[in-house]
Amino acid sequence: MNEIPSITAASPEQPSPVQPSPEQQVAFDKKAVNLLGLDRGALEAFFESIGEKKFRATQVMKWIHQLGVTDFQEMNNLSKDLRNRLAENSCIQNLHVTKDMLSADGTRKWLLQLQDGNHIEAVFIPEDDRGTLCVSSQVGCALDCSFCSTGRQGFNRNLRTDEIISQVWLASHLLEEEKKPGRKITNVVMMGMGEPLLNFDNTVSAVRIMMDDFAYGLSKRRVTVSTAGVVPAMDRLGDVIDMRLAVSLHATNDKLRDELVPVNKKYPLKELMAACRRFIDKQNTRSRITFEYVMLDGVNDQPEHARELIKLLKGIPTLMNLIPFNPFEGSGYQTSSRNAVMRFSEILHNAGITTVVRKTRGEDIDAACGQLAGKIEDKSRRHRRFAEPRFGMK
Repeated sequence: MNEIPSITAASPEQPSPVQPSPEQQVAFDKKAVNLLGLDRGALEAFFESIGEKKFRATQVMKWIHQLGVTDFQEMNNLSKDLRNRLAENSCIQNLHVTKDMLSADGTRKWLLQLQDGNHIEAVFIPEDDRGTLCVSSQVGCALDCSFCSTGRQGFNRNLRTDEIISQVWLASHLLEEEKKPGRKITNVVMMGMGEPLLNFDNTVSAVRIMMDDFAYGLSKRRVTVSTAGVVPAMDRLGDVIDMRLAVSLHATNDKLRDELVPVNKKYPLKELMAACRRFIDKQNTRSRITFEYVMLDGVNDQPEHARELIKLLKGIPTLMNLIPFNPFEGSGYQTSSRNAVMRFSEILHNAGITTVVRKTRGEDIDAACGQLAGKIEDKSRRHRRFAEPRFGMK
């Protein structure tokens, strides 16, 4: 575990995992507006509500997101009176870093404490040509995917916009403190804990902040929202914002997907694929959908599954990510063999589908895909149902 950089005011040793830090408790008691979670439109409305011009929003966004300033008194292009009023009526409150872990492969994971004592996780994955931050949208996950460690933890609540953006803020500034080349966020994926489209408004607001030129300035090709297939929200997303979409597919027929991704019982594959086509039609630029497919030994990794997949994806501009399953205790699943993954990939490639076999990253710190767990108070009681491995696996 690395030493926690000073800007977090954190220590690996916390007095209790269910108690907010003193800094969080102050902001919680004040019930002040957390400007960290306001996109430009909301921030303009806030300034108008206190009798200020809208352009103050862009000034404050730059201070917060680009310069990392959280003390209003340091914002020297604002009048002293305005700085004092902001300090009285609002705050800039980040999450509290409880653990900061660095993998042997350079992946970095943060365990972040919320005001209510729950914990979520965010992960930075460095690659040769990019640095990807994986961001959480919920405390736990409201879905029940059988191969996902996050899903096994149950569900507590949606994250607020400020709690989503705080992950980006902290990661950005903590990575900057490393002062190492290639350690910069170039891409954000909403693929951490939770189903983003079941937290629709807060997710969209957070994405707007990520893409705002006065905040993080990420292009729409570098921000991706992942969904397990919440069809009505997919349609809404296509209507309100132009960005990348990833779909957690994992199965090629309804019978199997009902077991692996239970939301399929409500929105089966025919409806999901139709929603994907509608999403592409609504985008203003040439785009494609990324499909995530976890490779499970003997479950979904056979040649017949690959051939079913080719038929399923017909007519949809596709990037297919094949993900070796990342084991966790009691999962009941095993990772597909390398030969099975390569055979599956070759069948898709020969059919003209752009296919990538994703490398497992951060496995030594439980930061790989499907391994994020955090520490949550499960309101769903779901974890009690997993005393035995699911789906009849050995």
